[in-house]
Amino acid sequence: MTIFDLQKCREIVAGDRTILRELFNPLKQDLQLRCSLAHARVKPGQITRLHKLKTSEVYYILEGTGEMHINDETEAVHTNQAIYIPPGSHQRIKNTGGGELVFLCIVDPAWRQEDEEVLE
Repeated sequence: MTIFDLQKCREIVAGDRTILRELFNPLKQDLQLRCSLAHARVKPGQITRLHKLKTSEVYYILEGTGEMHINDETEAVHTNQAIYIPPGSHQRIKNTGGGELVFLCIVDPAWRQEDEEVLE
């Protein structure tokens, strides 16, 4: 059995300015997975930097409200919504609420730094 505790995962500020803790990444851990899983936070009023991944990504909103930007589309998002982000899409998310915007990031295949490009 493999269990990772969020509080024991190292917190970083990602290239897009998301506060991130990577839970699972089979490229860094001995796991039989294709995808990676990270816990992300965006502070109130903040917006992530425009970026794109070569891989697909899903955000699952755990807490808060925001505005998701994918290519030329913008939609309001909130707790308990899942957002599919196709490979190569220009993306960013803005926290429009009073508290932190908290979400899971699932990247398939697993996230690698060389697969991400910050566009601004």
